[in-house]
Amino acid sequence: MERNRDIRAFFSDETENYRTPYEPKPGDLVTIRFRTGKDGARNVYYISRDERLAMEKYETDEYFDFYRIVIQVGEEPVYYYFEIDAEGERYFYNRRGISGELQNFYAFTIMPGYSTPEWAKGAVMYQIFVDRFCNGNPDNDVLDREYWYLGGYTERVKNWDACPKAMDVRSFYGGDLEGVIDKLDYLQGLGVDVIYFNPIFVSPSNHKYDTQDYDYVDPHFAGLPDDGGEVLAAGDRDNRHASRYIRRVTSRENLEEANWTLARLIGEAHRRGMRVLLDGVFNHCGSFNKWMDRERIYEGREGYGTGAYVSEGSAYRHFFRFYEGGHWPCNASYEGWWNHETLPKLNYEQSEELRSYMMEIGRKWVSPPYCADGWRLDVAADLGHSEAFNHEFWKDFRRTVKEANPDAVILAEHYGDAYPWLRGDEWDTVMNYDAFMEPVSWFLTGMEKHSDGYREDLLGDQHSFVGAITHHMCSFLYPSLQIAMNELSNHDHSRFLTRTNRKVGRVDQLGSQAAGEGVRKGVFKEAVILQMTWPGAPTIYYGDEAGVCGFTDPDNRRTYPWGREDLDLLEFHRQMIRIHKEHRVLTYGSLKFLYEEHNILCYGRFDREEQVIVLLNNREGREVVDIPVWEVGVGACSVARRLMMSWEESFSLEEIEYYAVGGKMRISIPGECGMVLCCKADGRP
Repeated sequence: MERNRDIRAFFSDETENYRTPYEPKPGDLVTIRFRTGKDGARNVYYISRDERLAMEKYETDEYFDFYRIVIQVGEEPVYYYFEIDAEGERYFYNRRGISGELQNFYAFTIMPGYSTPEWAKGAVMYQIFVDRFCNGNPDNDVLDREYWYLGGYTERVKNWDACPKAMDVRSFYGGDLEGVIDKLDYLQGLGVDVIYFNPIFVSPSNHKYDTQDYDYVDPHFAGLPDDGGEVLAAGDRDNRHASRYIRRVTSRENLEEANWTLARLIGEAHRRGMRVLLDGVFNHCGSFNKWMDRERIYEGREGYGTGAYVSEGSAYRHFFRFYEGGHWPCNASYEGWWNHETLPKLNYEQSEELRSYMMEIGRKWVSPPYCADGWRLDVAADLGHSEAFNHEFWKDFRRTVKEANPDAVILAEHYGDAYPWLRGDEWDTVMNYDAFMEPVSWFLTGMEKHSDGYREDLLGDQHSFVGAITHHMCSFLYPSLQIAMNELSNHDHSRFLTRTNRKVGRVDQLGSQAAGEGVRKGVFKEAVILQMTWPGAPTIYYGDEAGVCGFTDPDNRRTYPWGREDLDLLEFHRQMIRIHKEHRVLTYGSLKFLYEEHNILCYGRFDREEQVIVLLNNREGREVVDIPVWEVGVGACSVARRLMMSWEESFSLEEIEYYAVGGKMRISIPGECGMVLCCKADGRP
């Protein structure tokens, strides 16, 4: 038992608690620390490459001995781990904890000179799918039959509360940037630090991942000072006749007004202390794009060149890869992303002009007068036609953006191991699927993130959860982990609240109503507690805080239910955001798992001054748990106060006190409940 206790005492990580400075520059002296149980080791060694250096024991407290070593870093990465000599037994310690052998993939890493913007660390982000958030100006709405796209006419949805159809891409509810400006006070009151917008540039779809013009915000999201023309006549599918649409999206007056609206929105957000991230779709564009012009809406218009679809002599011919055998005019034989003809893949390797243009786009929107605070990069690993070029492009993109705005964040969409891009010279971080969304979804709901599958064996499996989440966290440099976008839901996956009902399927199979049937709000609240207390940037998908349900897209893109919010969930989110912000350890503190059983999870976020204990009971009945709080430094006779307890029907902020006895706290917790406790280093609640 004593040996097990000594082993549980071993600890180090890459936070400022165990490495200072934790974002060192070349030439800095760096102090690295390690913790053992009191008298729990004879020697501790720092190991890096061929070095094996004894560490100095410099401090002892009630439970622990602390060791340290000072090294000087140069230009190259430093990879290190620890060796512990404990009464003749030898252990190794790396980012995943105790190991009986060396595992270099899990080595602690110092990347001299790499840091991430301070404002983004632990920032509360809020994702807005603009068309579905708030309609601030009905006069700019897309009209019925305004143009033809993907096999049908556009539709202006009159009922804001209507659920999306199975084929939703050309249905528009009218949300716009004016609506976001109208709701900035709401977002500020919720506690939002960062607004992340799905794409807002000119595009024929409601999702706008098929960019038509990278230089301008879509005028349907702003004002239309120069409006007029006709919609398509019934039966007419030729967009050359869509004069209303053409005027709306090609008029310089409309385009400049749209850009000014974005600048005004970002300025208003900045005045409230909020930041703004834009979505950059640089792997592909849309068939409506002015460089391709498959719809021929730019042809012959003043200020626009001839599209590559129209003529082989187009200045944009090499922006795209055309296949042999295709013929002009109207050459439809080109490479599309995943073979989608509406998503022409951009051909950077064959066009230095295109590459330079996109670098300027990256620079433009983070520079005055817009001053956006960074980019989210769509399908970033797909860009280019080789891995080597992909890395080369993102290195150049990073240099360009950081030169324009050193405080900007570069955040990529990525599924799978992002380690090759997270070495400090390409992306800052990623949408955190592997090390957050997926493990959390499997553990708390047993559901795949699209609601496409249910795994009884993964529901509540503590070993799978801890193993997966700790393994994937090791793909991040620590500064990138601190700003990783930790989501429960987004525009590509089912709403987390819907996943709690464990219904497998999509809206076209089950219908919209099924997404809200049998949901477990208690489980959802557990997930939110985990999200707000986990390392990284907790990211709310608009409407999750109000109880919006939905299967995977398009059903997850329902409108925000203004006036019909679930007020319990809304206030719960507001309070959990407050707790997240009030406790520094939830951004900068260490993380340690304290107790895991099937469907029960407990971990601590801590430093030498404060300890926060998070306990989740995902079982249906009450459980009594003995938590070894000594492992995060809670003293033998300390008192913790409860900050939050959630359950199905409501939540409580009542400050109940819990006492540590012999380094443990015994806690009785109801079923499908989350609890957050806090203890100060002096033992006071």
